[in-house]
Amino acid sequence: FAEDPLMHQHDPQRARRLAWLIHDRSPEVNAALFAAPAPGCDPALVEPQFCALPAPVMRQLKTRASQGKLDAVAADKAVWMRLAA
Repeated sequence: FAEDPLMHQHDPQRARRLAWLIHDRSPEVNAALFAAPAPGCDPALVEPQFCALPAPVMRQLKTRASQGKLDAVAADKAVWMRLAA
């Protein structure tokens, strides 16, 4: 994510492998945020955040997504309680 903050868009397979690795090491984690200040920044500057959302919140997000009412900004606000960058 230090090399490419939009890895999930540019290289979804690599992002999925990273998600699998996180899940394998911490199965309770179901949300991750990697805040890189700029593309190509020093990896030490990337701030990772992880959380384990309760099942009711995950169901609500899934329902909103299936209804087409969950975009990146709405998901970011719901999970991280902030506006997406």
